[in-house]
Formats: sequence, structure tokens, C-alpha cells
Amino acid sequence: METVARHARSEGVSEATISRTLSGLTPNPRVIELDTAQPGRSNTPPPMSGYLSRHLGSSIISRGRAKYQGLASILPGIERRYGVPASVLFAIWGHETNYGGYTGNFDTARSLATLAWEGRRRELFEGELIALMKMIDRGVPASTLKGSWAGAIGNPQFLPSVYLRLATDGDGNGTIDIFNSSADTLASIARYFQDAGWRPGRPWGVRASLPSGFSPERYETKLEAPTCDRVHARHSQWMPVSQWKALGVQPQSALGDDVLASLFQPDGPGTPAYLLTGNYRVILQYNCSNYYALSVGLLADEIAR
Repeated sequence: METVARHARSEGVSEATISRTLSGLTPNPRVIELDTAQPGRSNTPPPMSGYLSRHLGSSIISRGRAKYQGLASILPGIERRYGVPASVLFAIWGHETNYGGYTGNFDTARSLATLAWEGRRRELFEGELIALMKMIDRGVPASTLKGSWAGAIGNPQFLPSVYLRLATDGDGNGTIDIFNSSADTLASIARYFQDAGWRPGRPWGVRASLPSGFSPERYETKLEAPTCDRVHARHSQWMPVSQWKALGVQPQSALGDDVLASLFQPDGPGTPAYLLTGNYRVILQYNCSNYYALSVGLLADEIAR
């Protein structure tokens, strides 16, 4: 931790915060266990349908709708400011922490120090540990800094560096509290999406019907994504919706003919297919998993019904 302390000092963290945060830290074996137990890459992704059935149950939908209605008075202002539909914000919140029901109980400083000490992504987690100390210097109580084993905190499960960059005072009370304030939580998620390039007035994607005998494989992407290559490789080439329609692919909801879209049929022939817009890729920036992004999009649609 001496290296972390030195770097923290060079970035302006106070000596008192460095001492209080780093003194007595020991590796957390459970964090290492969870980190090393993460599934590796599989050549055959598991079916999407099973994941969706587990993550789109009636409980998470009904809780999301109830939260949406209960906070209806603050939502128009957030939507106007950031251009992101409230239903999408609630879907993220629901997936991350069950609308604040469980935000994690791992000591965040210890988790980040453990992951830095473990060494595979040392630079990343040392940086997040320093960001955590900057949060404390800004007045965030150290006692509130508990979260996931991987260092994500608060209702939106932001890493400390994301908090510093994008967390927002959504209720105008002069403080930023993504741990207890619904307004701050929703505004912070909205600001994240705005920063990531969300296009207002455009859906994340829509269900699509395919003509008999249509082969999506003919339209596989030829491009390599700079990150999360296997996630993006499952999407087709990007073409205007008008071109998809000319091929017999019909969006089941409104989608402008000039919108660029990618075809995604995760479970193969005869299963649900979707035309994705660039906003789907914004969801992927929050968590680069097709399982996550598609379930967030579908949950948002259900909450908005």
C-alpha cells in the first residue's frame, strides 16, 4: 500500500484520509475467491431465454412500476435535462440493486485494496482506491462506502472513479448521495447515459419479425470492436432500417427508416429477434454483456407500459 499512498499524495489526497483508509488493510479472501470464480469465455453462449426468464420476473417489473409512479413528480425534469427515458433509468437501478434493496456489504476500501494486491488488474484497482479516498476528502462518509466485492457502490453501483466524474445532485440540496437519494441516483445514471452518447427520442431497440428462410449469418459484422469483441460480434452489420425492411425484416414498433440498426437473434432461428440502435451500445457501456443489456431494455419497456 505504500505505492498507493505515494500516488494518492501526488494526486492531492489528504494525509488524514490516506492514513485512515489504508491503515490495517488486509486482503479479503472472499473477494479473491469471487474474482477468480468468474466464468471464462465460452464458445457457445448459454441461451438468452433462460437469463431473461430469471431477470424479468413479475416482482422486478411490479417494483419498478411502483417506484416509477412514486417518483413521477421528479422524472420529467431529469428526462428533460439528460434526454434519457426514466424507464431506462429504473431498469438499470432495478438490475443493479433491486431499486436499492441490496447495494452490497463489502468494505469497499478493503475490496479495492485486495484486487490491487492480487495483481492481475493492479493499475485499475489502485486507481479506484485513490478515487475512493478522493470521495472521502469530498465529504462522503467512509462508513457508507460499502458495496459489491468488485468495488461498485451505491444504488447505481458506480465505481469510485465514475462517481467522481458523473455522480450528480439530482434534488438540488447541495449534496450528492447515490446511497439514499432516489433523485441523485436517477440523475446520476441519466448523466452516465448522456455522457456515453444516448440519443434522445430513440429506443434501445425493437422486436423484429424475419421472413421465412432468412439467414442472419449472411449479414454478420466484419468489424472488430475495440472492447468486448465477443459481445459485439453477435450483432449483425449496421444498416438503415429501410434496408432491413427491403430484406423483409420488419420492426414491430416504430423505428425511423433512416435509423441505423443491427440485427440480433441471440438464440438462433425461430427465436425472438431484435433491431438494435446505437442506444443499445450505450447500455453495453454500463455493463458489456448482451444478457445484461437486452434484459435492461426489455425491463425498461415493461416498466413504461
